[in-house]
Amino acid sequence: MDSHHATVIGRENNDSGDFVVLGHVKNAGAGSNSNENAANNLDKTLISKFFKEINAYTQNADEIHVTGTGSVQEQFIHHMAETPQFKNVAAKESTSNKMSDEKLIEFFEEKFK
Repeated sequence: MDSHHATVIGRENNDSGDFVVLGHVKNAGAGSNSNENAANNLDKTLISKFFKEINAYTQNADEIHVTGTGSVQEQFIHHMAETPQFKNVAAKESTSNKMSDEKLIEFFEEKFK
């Protein structure tokens, strides 16, 4: 996950099965805006929409591990903690380099042995 793209990995059947790519979510970003306040508000709105689209894939999650290249994973975990539906989901994070879908699946298979 970074601030513009998230790859959602999960098990084929909620609690069992192999890890697979459940989906990709994109955040195009606010673009350029001459008004800094308007740009900040638009950016907050877009990141909130981005997080909600990711959460659409995590409806039945008991545990979530967020990895990425920046601080957006911390923001996402904070967003989940503030969302009643996800406040009891165990959330962990790590920092990593950008990975291909295949490497990401391997990463999670190792993490959740």
